[in-house]
Amino acid sequence: MNTNLQEAFQRYIDRNGLATHDDRILLTVSGGVDSMVMLSLFVESGYRVGVAHCNFQLRGAESDEDEVLVEQQAAKFGIPFYNRRFETAAEMERTGESMEMAARRLRYAWFNDLSAEHGYSAIAIAHHADDSIETFFINLLRGTGLRGLTGISTQVGKVIRPLLFASRKEILEYAVQHRIPFREDSSNRSTKYLRNKIRLGLIPRIREINPKFTSLMIRNLARLTDAQLFISHGIERIRSEAVSSENGIDTIRLDRLDPAFPRDFVIYELLSSAYGFKGDVVDALCHALGQEDSTGKRFYARERVACIDRGKIVVAPIAADDPCLSTIAKGAPRAYCANAVLYFERLDIDAIKTFGVPEHIAQLDADRLQYPLTLRRWREGDWFVPFGMTGRKKVSDFLIDAKVSAPEKQRQFVLLSGDDIVWLVGRRIDDRYRLTSGTENVLRITKEIV
Repeated sequence: MNTNLQEAFQRYIDRNGLATHDDRILLTVSGGVDSMVMLSLFVESGYRVGVAHCNFQLRGAESDEDEVLVEQQAAKFGIPFYNRRFETAAEMERTGESMEMAARRLRYAWFNDLSAEHGYSAIAIAHHADDSIETFFINLLRGTGLRGLTGISTQVGKVIRPLLFASRKEILEYAVQHRIPFREDSSNRSTKYLRNKIRLGLIPRIREINPKFTSLMIRNLARLTDAQLFISHGIERIRSEAVSSENGIDTIRLDRLDPAFPRDFVIYELLSSAYGFKGDVVDALCHALGQEDSTGKRFYARERVACIDRGKIVVAPIAADDPCLSTIAKGAPRAYCANAVLYFERLDIDAIKTFGVPEHIAQLDADRLQYPLTLRRWREGDWFVPFGMTGRKKVSDFLIDAKVSAPEKQRQFVLLSGDDIVWLVGRRIDDRYRLTSGTENVLRITKEIV
C-alpha cells in the first residue's frame, strides 16, 4: 500500500466526506513523522492548507528544533505558518492537570481560535490506525462501555483525522521513500505513559502471535463502531419513550424500559451518552436500584446528579449548594468531584520514590484509613491538621490564607476517612495521615481536571 498512500489518502477523505478542495484546512503539525507525512499528502493533493505548531517547551532544545523544522517545511511549501509557545509546566502547576491533559486543552483551544480567526473549515489531526488501536486498549484497561472500544473517531465537529486508514509502519515507509524530514520525540520511548507501555510492550507481543494484528484490529474497530451506531440509534428510540423533560430536569421511567432488554446496559447508555456519567458510577447506581433503601441516593457526573426516586431516575444540573457527597469503596479506581476526577492507586511503601509530591497528588498512609471514604464539598466548620503543622486549622481560614477565589472555593472538595478530613483535595493532606517511617501501604490519589 506504501506506493499508493497518496491515492488511499484521497479515497479515505472522499469516502468519509472529510474535506473538499474548496475548504481551507488547518493542519496541526508537531514535526513527528505522522504530521509531516500528513502535511505532504495534503499539499501534494492540492488542498488549501495552513500549518499550526505548538511548542509546549517541555523538552528544551528538542522542542525548539521541532518548531524550526515545521516552520521551514511550511515555508518550502509556501503556506501560512502559525506558532504558539505555551508555558505548559506553569499551567500544570496552576490547574493540577497532568501534562497530557494540560497540553491537550491548550492546543485544542488555540486550534479553535485559529480556525475561527483565519477562516479554516476543518482542523486536521495526524492520528493513524495504530493510535486508534492503542486507544482501544487504554479504554479497555481503564474500564469503558462499547463506545470507548471504537477507537478514535474519524471526525468530531471541525476536527478531522484523515490518516486513520494507515498504519504507523506505512506512514514511516512513505516518509523514507519520499524523503520527508521529521523528528522523533524522545518522550515516545518513555514507558512512563500508559500509551507507550501499550505501544512498546503489549502490542509487539500480540503481533508476535498474529503478524496481521493491525489490519485485523482495523476491521474489528470498524465493526465495533457500526455496533455502537446501531445501539445509539436504538437508545434514542428508548429515550423518546422512557425519558421526559421539564424545567431542565430529566426523568427516566424504569417501568417504561422493555424488560426484554438488559436493564443495566440500557441505563448506562442513557446516562453516559447524554449526561457524561462514567461506567463505575452507573454500576453503583444500578446496584443501588436493587436495594430497599435506594430512594434518595445520589450519583454524580461532572455537571449532573442522578437521584433514585421510587422507580425513577431523576437527572438534574448540580445545584450550587449541593454537597456532592459520594462514598468511595476500598479498591475503587476513581471518583468524581466538580470539574475533576480522582484516580486511586494502592502501592507498597517501597514503590514510593519520593515523599514530596505536587499539590494535585496525595500520598496517604493506607492502613490509617477507614472505608468507605467520603468525598464532598467543604462546608463551614470543617477543619483539618495541614501537613507540616501540629494544630488544627479551619478549612475556611486555610482557603483565605491561600487567597483562593470565590469560584475556586465553590469547587473545593474534601476527602474524609470517618469524620477526619484526610485531604483538602488538590491543596494539602492532613498531617495525621502522612507517610512515616512506619508506613507500609500507601494510597496515592491523583487529581486531574477533565
